[in-house]
Amino acid sequence: MNQILVTGATGELGTTVIETLLKTMKPENISVLTRTEERKTEFEQKRLNAFIGQYNDVKSLEKAMEFVDTVLLISSGDQGDRMQEHKNVIDTAKKKGVQNIAYTSRSLKDKNTLVNKLMTDHFLTEDYIKKSGLKYIIFRNALYMDVLPLFVGKHVFEKGIIQPAGNGKVAYALKAEQAEAMANALMTEKFENQTFNFTGGDAYSFYDVATALTELSNKEVIYKTVDVELFKKIMLDNEIPEPMVKKIVGFNLDIKNGQEATVTNELQHYLGRKPKNLKEGLKALFNL
Repeated sequence: MNQILVTGATGELGTTVIETLLKTMKPENISVLTRTEERKTEFEQKRLNAFIGQYNDVKSLEKAMEFVDTVLLISSGDQGDRMQEHKNVIDTAKKKGVQNIAYTSRSLKDKNTLVNKLMTDHFLTEDYIKKSGLKYIIFRNALYMDVLPLFVGKHVFEKGIIQPAGNGKVAYALKAEQAEAMANALMTEKFENQTFNFTGGDAYSFYDVATALTELSNKEVIYKTVDVELFKKIMLDNEIPEPMVKKIVGFNLDIKNGQEATVTNELQHYLGRKPKNLKEGLKALFNL
């Protein structure tokens, strides 16, 4: 890898990838794609090659990929046509003679039984990359532990946890640790069409989350699993927008069905240390 383009460079994932790359790579060997002039200037002050652009602007992608041999495609958000945006990046990489592409996918057990259909875009993107002829690394990342404060809510220590996830488990990992491991893999692997599952070292249910929060806060936190219809009513009564409720329900049912429970040691291998466990992560996320 001589010149890498990191897309989604201003997000937490992209930022940590770049910080880790800079420990070994020269800044002039790193290109970044950003949406704003302000962030472009910040990157240039660090001597990185910065380009203003976005996934739905093919001309900006072409400009950013000049003289690049490797692209890290950080998954787009689900607000627009995510699949088309991903295709734009992959097609442009092929057109500009890029050799290698890496993609931030999701560690999910079975694409054919997903409830949260938004996640199928990841598998479709993987398939598109494989058909492109580019050499690839696919990073299948576990659900970020960082989302737990959003899942359990602001009043978790007063009201406990209410979710329709049953005893389903998730191999949570911190976003920053996944990003660090990805950067390490990018610098050491030869892009031999690999797929890595970056997960935590264990899988945890919301019962485990409640227990950990209880121990950390000395306040009893109880997890109550409820049926989907009651959960929807609670969310809507709390003025959560219906599209968001649908998304949260999808995540929960996939958790209940074991989609998020796969555990591997690949994250640990590329981190060079054990990733933070649930209790360690929650302590940092909740400032406990």
